[in-house]
Amino acid sequence: MDHSVEIKLVSLFKLQQIESEIDRLRTYRGELPMEVRDLEDELAGMETRLERQNEELSQIKRLIAEKEAGLKEAQMHKGKYEEQLKGIRNSREFDALSKEIEIQSLEIQIAEKKIKELSAQKEMRSTEILTLTEQLGERRNDLDKKRTELDGIVAETEEEEKQLIKEAEKASKKIEARLLGAYQRIRGNARNGLAVVSVQRDACGGCFNHIPPQLQMDIRLRKKITVCEHCGRILVDSDMETMMAN
Repeated sequence: MDHSVEIKLVSLFKLQQIESEIDRLRTYRGELPMEVRDLEDELAGMETRLERQNEELSQIKRLIAEKEAGLKEAQMHKGKYEEQLKGIRNSREFDALSKEIEIQSLEIQIAEKKIKELSAQKEMRSTEILTLTEQLGERRNDLDKKRTELDGIVAETEEEEKQLIKEAEKASKKIEARLLGAYQRIRGNARNGLAVVSVQRDACGGCFNHIPPQLQMDIRLRKKITVCEHCGRILVDSDMETMMAN
């Protein structure tokens, strides 16, 4: 028996078992980390939107203040011209003052119309800000709950995962770089993260396709690295799984 190949296979299978256990712990956390990240992104977007709407509201208020000042000035000028109209001496002065009064009246109408439009915008934006603020509060509560839930699960599994990561790093150092690279590529492409599987009931433990008897014999002899012709996973015999369990 080629012990060097057997050692490689044992090291690979041990690494696979360790990393499968890490996968199990991370699966136990479920989609919570993703949900937390999604909520954080959503909150950031809502906060940006709220900030923009507050800026728009401030701009609307400034415009209303400007238009109200313009309205007040036009009303003052109109009043002044109307007062002057009482003491006119000729038709020329009358026409001139009447023209000024007409202009100021138009300015007043325009200002009042604009103030009305801006006030409607202000009310609408204020309502939107109130609604968004309430939604933001609700989403912050959701995020706090999700973070608390995630922190609880992480606390349960953190130490175990750290230990397993150390064991995985230790096991990786025993595997030559080329073989480790192949293992990592296979694992990265495998849907369930399994790069090394045992033969179970004459089938690949990864894709469950039949393994020919001669190939099974080669796998049991452990003289070379054998891969499944269907899924490309590295194959080991079922005895190795039993040996690793003991």
